[in-house]
Amino acid sequence: MTSAREAILEVENYSVEFWVDGVWYPAAIDMNFTVNAGQVLAIVGESGSGKSSSSMGLMSLLATNARTSGSVRVKGIEMLGTSKANLRKYRGKEVAYIFQEPMTALNPVYTIGFQIIETIRNHFNVGPTEARQRAIELLTLVELPDPETSVDKFPHQLSGGQRQRAMIAQALACDPSLLIADEPTTALDVTVQAEIIELMRNLKDKLNSAVLLITHDMGVVADLADDILVMKDGFTVETGTADQIFNRPQHPYTQQLLAAVPKLGFAQARPSVHLDNAQPVLELQNLVIEYPKRGRIPAFTAVKDLSLTIFPGEIVGLVGESGSGKTTVGRAAIGLLPVKSGSIKINGQEIAGATQKELSGIRRATGIVFQDPASSLNPRLPIGESIGEPILLAGLAKGEELQRKVEDLLEQVELPRAYRNRYPHELSGGQRQRVGIARALALTPDLLIADEPTSALDVSVQARFLDLLLELQAELKFACLFISHDLAVVDILAHRIAVMQNGQLVEAGMRDQILKNPQDPYTQRLIAAVPVPDPAVQRARREARLGRD
Repeated sequence: MTSAREAILEVENYSVEFWVDGVWYPAAIDMNFTVNAGQVLAIVGESGSGKSSSSMGLMSLLATNARTSGSVRVKGIEMLGTSKANLRKYRGKEVAYIFQEPMTALNPVYTIGFQIIETIRNHFNVGPTEARQRAIELLTLVELPDPETSVDKFPHQLSGGQRQRAMIAQALACDPSLLIADEPTTALDVTVQAEIIELMRNLKDKLNSAVLLITHDMGVVADLADDILVMKDGFTVETGTADQIFNRPQHPYTQQLLAAVPKLGFAQARPSVHLDNAQPVLELQNLVIEYPKRGRIPAFTAVKDLSLTIFPGEIVGLVGESGSGKTTVGRAAIGLLPVKSGSIKINGQEIAGATQKELSGIRRATGIVFQDPASSLNPRLPIGESIGEPILLAGLAKGEELQRKVEDLLEQVELPRAYRNRYPHELSGGQRQRVGIARALALTPDLLIADEPTSALDVSVQARFLDLLLELQAELKFACLFISHDLAVVDILAHRIAVMQNGQLVEAGMRDQILKNPQDPYTQRLIAAVPVPDPAVQRARREARLGRD
């Protein structure tokens, strides 16, 4: 057990640079900080500010075109320049990572249980049976449903939030002295997010671990962080305690960052949508979706008897816990999943049972933003080609006209035109998400399915994106099914809100009705779990919640 004030991580004059087209570009410049045992230091800043690059470089996990300088010491031992064999001793055991995108961090050809067992057996002298039992205990700890069965599932068989929990279980496998958590709650709904934050706090207290938290979620920072370091364009612009940063920020950028944080219950009133007997853009009636039996995995009904309509110009927020069936509904709504029974209509045309040719025509009226931008973009195509592909296939433009349309779309999502020649791996997580948004809007759809489109965006970019989406939606009058676990974002956007639990619709109604006077106990629990971007208020809420438990 480490002593109370022992320095676990010491970073001095630390810089990260990337070699691109014959030039070294700085990602993090002259960073200095210390994380002591039992302390949580949060690094916050916009997408592309250098948060993730600096944390990945601490244990030499960056690409080959990167270089680091300065000093990084873990328990007094220098990490920069040390041998690969020495790094392997520290990675996973003394220093564990929770990566930003679980779909790309987990190996798709191995079960999640195998990957956790491998971590345990690499660092401890235990047999396969004991290691498997420990893996199941860890999956139980992070509240993955049915851990005895889930341990044998592959990453693609889990929802986004479930994959994140599996990766957190792997990170916790060896009781690390330092936990580096890069957006650890990005894909998690609010109730599980609260549980994971509590889990990380318990780990910190139980093992006296140090935690380096990289996040854009200021509610999570308020709930967990002792100290905060604010980054912009690779530079450290401000450091201080959580109380100082939230209540007395000195730097204009920090003030701007905090002003952009959405707060549940403070959104402006949305004007009602005038329907005038309009035909629904999306109509779901008594929808049932079942995943068939695969190997040892039994058949599973993901959506049960769901009915929902969305009209032109209307945004409906679909919320619920990870695994509740939100994403399944979104994918089925544009014909990406088969329907067991019920009806799905887009502009009056039936999707359930439609031929591939019929689906192709229907899909031209739809766009979708996927939850995981890294796995939804082709890694072999420049992003300009990915954005332009729907326009080209639809026969709307080619050549120079196509390039102009691509550049206009990049500008709409606030990316430089020059980025059209970059590949997905050369962009940050938030930048990749903006590419996905640009691609979804390429054909000016009647229906936009947005599956967690702001999950990878920092608060300032998220605020600009939400403004952009509202402006585009007001201009183009498309209907939008907005799937999210962030109720504060749904509060800003939605005219109506539908709440799902275990594949069923438990409550639906106008935004203010659901958020201010929820009737279902599950909806009440969701709203109570939303973190507030104020350390004192969040501490009181947490203590009240623990007192009730």
